[in-house]
Amino acid sequence: MIAERVQALALGGLNELPAQFIRPAHEQPENSKAIVGVTVPLISLSQPHNMVINEIAKAAHEWGFFLITDHGISPSLIQRLKEVGQEFFELSQEEKEAYANDAASGRFEGYGTKMTKNLEEKLEWIDYFFHFMAPPSKVNHSVWPKNPPAYREVTEEYNKEMLRITDTLLQLLSEGLGLEGKVLKSSLGDEEIEVEMKINMYPPCPQPELALGVEAHTDMSGLTILVPNDVPGLQVWKDGNWVAVNYLPNALFVHVGDQLEVLSNGKYKSVLHRSLVNKERTRMSWAVFIVPPLEKKIGPLPELLDDQNQAKFSTKTYAEYRHRKFNKLPQ
Repeated sequence: MIAERVQALALGGLNELPAQFIRPAHEQPENSKAIVGVTVPLISLSQPHNMVINEIAKAAHEWGFFLITDHGISPSLIQRLKEVGQEFFELSQEEKEAYANDAASGRFEGYGTKMTKNLEEKLEWIDYFFHFMAPPSKVNHSVWPKNPPAYREVTEEYNKEMLRITDTLLQLLSEGLGLEGKVLKSSLGDEEIEVEMKINMYPPCPQPELALGVEAHTDMSGLTILVPNDVPGLQVWKDGNWVAVNYLPNALFVHVGDQLEVLSNGKYKSVLHRSLVNKERTRMSWAVFIVPPLEKKIGPLPELLDDQNQAKFSTKTYAEYRHRKFNKLPQ
């Protein structure tokens, strides 16, 4: 069964939102507006090391989310990454369908659109492209776009930068817990850590006040490192309110994911977030998920536990965690 692509729907010129995309009233953006005047943490990596550790640990604890600047990735590489992703989504529908995934049969890599399991479930206003970038043993270039021709070269260069930034962030976050710098990386799988690219494409939506690009969720990952285009839409949950995240050119948007919340025994929090859509413009984002290998056991770090600090989470393989999260079972 071929999923109906949201981009194809949008190009068809809809005046109103199809019923399967209309969110329940309490989820609709017009009934759950973001608070005004609050801004998310913005952290420059060019500051003295101890200041960066403190700011990142504070943001990961209080928000589970922060923006980083002065990270050393060239603006031209970020620009090229966005260009090749946009060019893929500008291909004909037929060309894109050659890369269609089949999540139902476990083939997650490729071009996709979420389908519902039942009639009550609502759809999200999004198409995506998903594939592994690392480690080499997980990479299958045959599922990567051949068009545009520069896609592979640009994405491989970006992956190198993501591996470098991941090392930096995990070291800072480890030190922020009072641990040695290498602890979080080794706990997530060291050189076996998996790096996933998901290009999110949210076409113009006829009634954005009734829809969501992505519903409220936390990421299963250890970390998520994202760059968006200049169409805003990301919102994060903080102290009982939605907070809109403004676009900042060339900044990296960093989300703490579920695995880091577990490893830190709740000291760092996995951020609840959602994405809104726009009536006139296409929103896009490039999300890189830093995840442990499926067989890796993840639980609260023993170094953080004592009589006063009991484990708040059970220890289980990432495969088991994913299974429970996908099927909405308690962890």
